Amino acid sequence: LTGMDVANAGMYDGASALAEACLMACRVTGRHRIAVHSSVNPAWLAVVRLYAHGPGVAVDITDGGDVTNEHACLAVQQPAFLGGLIDVWTLSEAAHRAGALYITAVDPISLGMLTPPGEYGADIAVAEGQSLGWAVNFGGPWLGLFTCREQYIRQMPGRIVGRTTDLEGHTGYVLTLQTREQHIRRERATSNICTSQQLVGLAATVYLATVGKQGLKQIAESCHHKAHYAASLIDRIDGYSVDREKPFFKEFVVRCPRAPAEINRRLIEREIIGGLDVSEQVENGMLVCVTEMNTREEIERLADGLREMARG
Repeated sequence: LTGMDVANAGMYDGASALAEACLMACRVTGRHRIAVHSSVNPAWLAVVRLYAHGPGVAVDITDGGDVTNEHACLAVQQPAFLGGLIDVWTLSEAAHRAGALYITAVDPISLGMLTPPGEYGADIAVAEGQSLGWAVNFGGPWLGLFTCREQYIRQMPGRIVGRTTDLEGHTGYVLTLQTREQHIRRERATSNICTSQQLVGLAATVYLATVGKQGLKQIAESCHHKAHYAASLIDRIDGYSVDREKPFFKEFVVRCPRAPAEINRRLIEREIIGGLDVSEQVENGMLVCVTEMNTREEIERLADGLREMARG
């Protein structure tokens, strides 16, 4: 899915996977400063800062042009928090010129359409696996996906399962490289993750096996087409605007005629869940996400509700 060499047995969620990836980059490079691209979700960035605080790792926010040889990594998100697609190739080159590892946080569903991280030079790729057949569940438990290049496997956090054969030649699966983990050498452990997320991981495996490669592509295309249909409807409503010139996958920002919080309160009265209020990033901005689960009728109900708000 990601085009990487090795995957572990899962992290807590996507945010903790990204944070662990940044600390892993520090171990690999011996550096104690990381660069996080402005594309990264602010909530995920908060988790990165929390993980970095203990070991004294400095966190810099960047647009990619100022990565230096002091940085252990450049961490980016594709698609970006605000939905747009970023130039992952140029950022990969910027990271590697500085001798830093390139970390990408991706939407696994988007990989049914978009180039996988392994093809644009990612050293570590992480993701939130909730969208792979798992319910939202009021915020958890979810599944952190973590992959990297084989040369860095001994610095990878979490559990690694290897395949071998027994004395009778039967295939067997065992935990391998366990000396990396805290229950063997706590003070030198690559991480202190203790909870296995493999119930969610099993569900994700069954989901992917069920839909298959072609099915995942169709789901990604469904998300993409429905999101662009929603954006076109909303952009035609007086008082609202969507920047449709910038490419996006399934999320986009709507500039609203009034505060998104007020609009969302009124939408809830109509049993419609509105978008995320991103006014801190975009004035009167609402981040709308459309997936394969949304019907044409639901999309049009949202547009009709927003149209009524514009009339006052």
